[in-house]
Amino acid sequence: MIGIDVGGANLKVVDKNGVHLHYCPLWEEAPVTDCLLRYVQEPADPAAVVMSGELADCFENKAQGISFIVGAVKAAFPRAKFYGTDSRFHEGASPFLAAANWLASADYLRTRHPGAVLLDIGSTTADIIPLGRFPELHGLTDLLRLQKGYLLYTGMLRTNIATLLRSVDLAGVWTPVSTEYFATGADAHLVLGHIPAALYSCDTPDRKEKTPAASLRRLARVVCADLDEIGAEGAMEIARQFWDIQRELVCGQVRKVAQDSRTREIIVAGIGAPIFARELGGTDLTQELGPAADALPAFAVREIAVRDGIFSGETAVPEGKSRLEKNPEGSST
Repeated sequence: MIGIDVGGANLKVVDKNGVHLHYCPLWEEAPVTDCLLRYVQEPADPAAVVMSGELADCFENKAQGISFIVGAVKAAFPRAKFYGTDSRFHEGASPFLAAANWLASADYLRTRHPGAVLLDIGSTTADIIPLGRFPELHGLTDLLRLQKGYLLYTGMLRTNIATLLRSVDLAGVWTPVSTEYFATGADAHLVLGHIPAALYSCDTPDRKEKTPAASLRRLARVVCADLDEIGAEGAMEIARQFWDIQRELVCGQVRKVAQDSRTREIIVAGIGAPIFARELGGTDLTQELGPAADALPAFAVREIAVRDGIFSGETAVPEGKSRLEKNPEGSST
C-alpha cells in the first residue's frame, strides 16, 4: 500500500521503499499523475490519500481543487481512497477531504502519545494539534484552525521574510523592510545553519542558486540593499531577527495549546522538527519514525488504512454519503 499527501507545493509519498518528497507546485500545473505513476507496481495497487492542495489559487474554489486532486490520484491509483476531516475514508470527492492531512497525523499518533501536543512544521505551515482533544477536532477547516490557533501560516522554507519581519535593526538603525518577494524562510534558515542546502526544496524567489552566498544576496534585498551596502553581517542580522520572531510565534502558540490541554508532552514532526524540538524541550519524532516524520500525514494515512482494514474489506464512504456519525459517547465511528 502507498500513502500519499498532496499539498499545494509538495507531494509526499510513503511506500515500501521509503519516503519520497517532491516539489510539485499545483499553481504551476505540475503533473501530479505523472509523478505518482512512478510508484505504481501493479495496476490494482491501493493508495491511502490525504490532501491540502485544494487551496492552491489555480482553482476557483476548494471543491474544484478537491475534484482535480481526486481525479489526478485516481488516474494513477484507481483504488485510491481519501481520508477526510470526519476521520473516515471516501471513495470520491467530498467537502470533508479539504485539508484533512493534519487530522490523519492526529488519528495515528493519538494512541501512541495520548494527551500530547503535536507540532508538525514543514515548508509552509505549522500545525499545532492537541491529540487529547481528537473528537473535538473533527470537521475543523483551515479557517477554524487559524481562528483556534491550531494552524500558523509560517514554515521553514516558503514563508516570505516580509510576512513576519516589518523592520530590522541594522547597526542600531531601525529599517523598514520591503514587502517584495525577495527572500524566504529557506534563505534565513540556510544561512543560520538550520537546514542544509539539500532541504531547500522549493523555488528561490529569484530562481537562482540555493547556496549561502545567494541566500545572503536575497536577504540583503529585503531592505532594498546589496551586500556591498550592508555586508554579509547585515544580511545575517535580517536572518537572525526573522528567526527570533518566527521562533517566538511558533513556540509561544505551542506552549499556549499545551497549557490549555494541561500537558507537558510536546512532540515535533516535519523538516523543522530538530530545531523546534530543541527550542520546546520536546521529542523529535524522527527518533521514533525516522524519515517518515518529514512526511507524517502520508505515513499516517497509510498506517490508518492498514489499522482499520480499509482495503481488506474495501470499506469507504461512497460519494454523497459522507456525514459524520457519532456514537452516544460522542466519539467517531
